[in-house]
Amino acid sequence: FTLRAFEESSGINAEYGGANVIDICSFGDKMILDETAKHYKKDKQLKKGIAFPTCICVNEIVCHFSPLRSDANVVIKEGDLVKIELGVHIDGYAGVVGHTIVVGSSAENPVTGPIADAVVAAHNCAEAALRLIKAGNTNQQITDTIQKITDAFNTKTLEGMLSYEIKRYQTEGATDKQIVLNPSEAQKKEIKSMEFAVHEVYAMDVFVTTGGGKMKEADASTTVHKRSDETYLLKMKASRAFFSEVCNRFTMMPFTLRAFEDEKKAKMGLKECVTHELLHPYPVQQDADGKEVAQFKYTVLVVPNGNIRINGGLFDPSLFKSEHKIEDKEVLALLAQSANRKAGGKKKKKKAKSAAEEAKSEAAATN
Repeated sequence: FTLRAFEESSGINAEYGGANVIDICSFGDKMILDETAKHYKKDKQLKKGIAFPTCICVNEIVCHFSPLRSDANVVIKEGDLVKIELGVHIDGYAGVVGHTIVVGSSAENPVTGPIADAVVAAHNCAEAALRLIKAGNTNQQITDTIQKITDAFNTKTLEGMLSYEIKRYQTEGATDKQIVLNPSEAQKKEIKSMEFAVHEVYAMDVFVTTGGGKMKEADASTTVHKRSDETYLLKMKASRAFFSEVCNRFTMMPFTLRAFEDEKKAKMGLKECVTHELLHPYPVQQDADGKEVAQFKYTVLVVPNGNIRINGGLFDPSLFKSEHKIEDKEVLALLAQSANRKAGGKKKKKKAKSAAEEAKSEAAATN
């Protein structure tokens, strides 16, 4: 399963747009379920599927927009900036990813102006972070570097948005393992400086805007939720049936109400669960200034010889033309580094073994 396959199959980047957001979200979720169903077929107890429901956020909408079948249609138009976000898991081990496109853009007709500035800045921020998420480096190094990049493009990262360490059945992991790119005043006091360590996994999430960097809740229904660690004895039969289905189908992963066959019944059961904090809501957010927001997100594994990005990385620079550029020498040197991890010891040993065998062959031929 790849974002590229999803993008091509859903028709989201059709030349003149016209795709319906509800249809695309449903298509994305179905594709995740179909693709994960092909793996580990014999193990009936193994959970797999959606780690984050497909969200399609257009222009100033930042995140968590995954409408229901009963909601009003949102149709994508040519020129719209569209963010695709979704997550997949097998046995609780998740890969989450996000990508930005502009509908109808091409090498012959590249995007320019503030939208191009936001997209190119976000891409460079994501690439710089990738090169810094290595054992021994710190979250502050990423925050400082990304500040330099967004300043160069006259943009800002959204205030308060976090990237997390993720663990099994946890898409938002340990609270002391966080990366915040534009911390709020409260976060400056709360977020701890930390070092990345080998065998950790991170969901790196970058949002960039040409606005002031603030968000507000959008005028849209909250459809994405996630189980909390709270316990409560639900009173209503509909609530108990709903929560039982949530636990069985989605474990601790975020889900959308669209996944339920009877949306009306699901909404009835949801209310009591949210009231007593059994479920954590993901409200739809938007840019406070109404400016377009670009996003790039990927999952990265920290390994002894660097890191491995397991998804994301789709970007065609020919589609965007910004009038700004990075001039900071340290940042340029960082971005010039290869994103591929260094060859490990096994490769070196294999090379040495091959050299020894070659020398032995040469000696035999000489004799």
